[in-house]
Amino acid sequence: MKLAWDTFVRFDAPDYSQEGIENFHKFIHDEMLRKMFVAGHYQLFVATDGGRYVGMLSLREKKHISLLFVDENYHRHGIASALIKFVCKYALTEEGVEKLTVNASPYAVGFYHKKGFKDISGETLADGIRYTPMELELG
Repeated sequence: MKLAWDTFVRFDAPDYSQEGIENFHKFIHDEMLRKMFVAGHYQLFVATDGGRYVGMLSLREKKHISLLFVDENYHRHGIASALIKFVCKYALTEEGVEKLTVNASPYAVGFYHKKGFKDISGETLADGIRYTPMELELG
């Protein structure tokens, strides 16, 4: 979760209130989140470079992108795109999922649009976290 936190602080936190920053920190450090990973409710996909984690994508309940972060030194190298492409294929062929959803941070909205995600509704604010609900049809 260090990668998620470090990247969030650099790129997402400027768009969030103090409440949102604190709630994101609590979320990624919550013991319940760890238990949900262990129980299989979350799947984690990573990109590495020389044994170092440089990208991550978490999939909740096989269909919702929960955490997509790439080390700032690896931005614009196709890592997030590769993670999305891999997870789309995985969700469709291995899990039988026909669409993925995501709650995109303001920083990531443009990226998800380029990948074909469509807004489900406008920007939402919950517990200080700003996001735009989106979905992508896989079939």
